[in-house]
Amino acid sequence: MYYLFINKTLIIIILFKKNVAMSSQDIITIEDDFTLLRFQNDSDEVYCTQREVKSGLIQFHFGLKGKAKFLFNQGSYALDLKEEKSLLLYNPQKELPLNLEIAPNSWVISVIISIQKFHNLFSSEANYITFLSDDNRDKKYYKEGDISPSMAIVLTQLFHYNLHPSIKNLYYKGKGYELLSLYFNRTEDPNAEQCPFLIDEENVLKIKKAKEIILANMAEPPGLQELADEVGLTLKKLKMGFKQIYGDTVYGFLFDYKMDSARKLLDSGSYNVNEVGLKIGYSTGSHFIAAFKKKFGTTPKKYLMAINPNT
Repeated sequence: MYYLFINKTLIIIILFKKNVAMSSQDIITIEDDFTLLRFQNDSDEVYCTQREVKSGLIQFHFGLKGKAKFLFNQGSYALDLKEEKSLLLYNPQKELPLNLEIAPNSWVISVIISIQKFHNLFSSEANYITFLSDDNRDKKYYKEGDISPSMAIVLTQLFHYNLHPSIKNLYYKGKGYELLSLYFNRTEDPNAEQCPFLIDEENVLKIKKAKEIILANMAEPPGLQELADEVGLTLKKLKMGFKQIYGDTVYGFLFDYKMDSARKLLDSGSYNVNEVGLKIGYSTGSHFIAAFKKKFGTTPKKYLMAINPNT
């Protein structure tokens, strides 16, 4: 047990250091020549990142939140990635290195896959996938598209993983393939979700509104019935839809958000432990400390000592 606790603490410290600037990137290798990149910039500054991408790889980029910009030829040419938009980039004649500027409060997910692996997935449908047709497969191909509600759900789930760590890679692999499937879905309405009422985009927007309400009022959140009434859903649909989109219950999601907010407030160095607890809705310090330890495996005080060892 002691060994597990030490490892857990080490992992937490690594994650804390990675997110002090409130921006991060995760590189998830799904298979050989199939990589998922997750960029999250919750800071007030532009986050820049670069990555070599060899020729023969297809790039799919998805703007879930905010906006970003892809720079080419030493910045002489740029492509904008807007919120709820996607970009497909492929050029077999030259490398397209990833040179990305992510605006403040923006989230981007990128999928990079080799043309060989991708063609094997769709070999029987090559004529349907335009750039895989015999006439086009050796030509460069750039395309902007919309993110459908069903794609937005998968992208959101990729940012809010909440399952056991042992199945994390399997989960991302499944979601990576699901995202590509939805991207190339033939149907006019590519929203065949497990939760039927989410087929209606209006319901998806209501669930997103519910999330915004609880986050804006995290210190004193509304009750579930009050929240359902405010967004115009039944209580059952609110619970079911929220779980489907965000992978957690309403208050489970809020708990994670509050703990992440607490960590950022502690990082700022402007508040003591009790002040942070009050800001996120805990009336007593002991309740906040217990909640923080439940989430991160350490107390707020020990966390502060870990990030500021000389204080």
